Amino acid sequence: MSKITFIGAGSTVFVRNVLGDVMLTESLQGFELALFDIDGSRLRESEQLLLNMKQSSGSSCTIKAYTDRKEALRGAKYVVNAIQVGGYDPCTITDFEIPKKYGLRQTIADTVGIGGIFRNLRTIPVVLDFAKDMQEVCPDALFLNYTNPMAVLTNVLSTHGGVNAVGLCHSVQVCVPHLFESLGMETEGIKTKIAGINHMAWLLEATKDGVDLYPEIKRRATEKQKEKHHDMVRFELMLKFGYYVTESSEHNAEYHPYFIKRNYPELIDRFNIPLDEYPRRCVEQIKGWEQQRDSLLSDTKIKHTRSHEYASYIMEAIETNRPYKIGGNVMNNGLITNLPKEACVEVPCLVDRSGISPTYIGDLPPQLAALNRTNINTQLLTIEAAITGKKEHIYHAALLDPHTSAELSMDDIVSLCDDLIDAHGSWLPAYK
Repeated sequence: MSKITFIGAGSTVFVRNVLGDVMLTESLQGFELALFDIDGSRLRESEQLLLNMKQSSGSSCTIKAYTDRKEALRGAKYVVNAIQVGGYDPCTITDFEIPKKYGLRQTIADTVGIGGIFRNLRTIPVVLDFAKDMQEVCPDALFLNYTNPMAVLTNVLSTHGGVNAVGLCHSVQVCVPHLFESLGMETEGIKTKIAGINHMAWLLEATKDGVDLYPEIKRRATEKQKEKHHDMVRFELMLKFGYYVTESSEHNAEYHPYFIKRNYPELIDRFNIPLDEYPRRCVEQIKGWEQQRDSLLSDTKIKHTRSHEYASYIMEAIETNRPYKIGGNVMNNGLITNLPKEACVEVPCLVDRSGISPTYIGDLPPQLAALNRTNINTQLLTIEAAITGKKEHIYHAALLDPHTSAELSMDDIVSLCDDLIDAHGSWLPAYK
């Protein structure tokens, strides 16, 4: 029996989407859906939800929860990763509250920035443990990574973990529909091209019947900037640098040095930037799950419609050899020629029985490549810190982060890193 293993299966709503999709996919019937999570209670909840969905959908997939990670992975053909090391409490709280003492504010803190660096440092050792297990019990499995920080973790899994990995993020799928909807433009018949790095990929082309749509996009965006809306940072970046970026404004506000500034507090209001957005979401999500858990787990007639998540479509393409196009995070290796070859990039990929085949992009517009490199610098030095165990590279990563370095002195950045290392304690390995 073929097997799909879901690590971090306590993410019950995400399990519902990804494995619910699998149960609705004809070519994936009969697979074992293997669930693993370190939280036994959440693991059982996800198992019950999937058993209910199996009953209502008539799927022939089998559901099995595991308390031994290696056994959950044994013989897997596909591995889906959706973990969050340290969770909201204590680690996310730490990532936000200690930088605040230095006057450094964040919105999401899960990609780069000081919060992204430390989320990486506590997650990299865990995913490398996954990779070690996979080398032993499922060396040919395809690893589908949904966990942030996406670019760094996918990079580490590919280069240091020795597994076949692709990173999957929602921002590529929703970028164009959200942009066009917000501007009152139709998406039917348009042709687009997106490439860059995760959370900072670029809508390089948007055409219809050979006509460039960017002049109209920018005209409408300029008008829209006259009033408050939720996407003001991205529109500002587009109007200054020429292209629309895939990930949300709250994310991009902290990827660049232009928006969250102590000396210009009016920018927060001007660009409608939601500081401390991620902790707020965490609290709401926890509360929301508690409110819906009992009814969801007791519903034996639960309905599910196949979602836009890439996972089941990737598996289906491999199983059937019917090609499918995704936006995937893969090692660069010359795909984007003016970004470092050792970076993880987000590019269109073709999926079929041969697996994931990334497409060649060539040069990005120089200003976009320059913006990407500012974030890649921090990503690569974070990996260096994790692999070598040298504390100095944690400092280097933070010193080169655009937002952190724009706000704090070098001494304060080093001190902040030390405070975060101490506060995270056993969530981090020892650094020399």
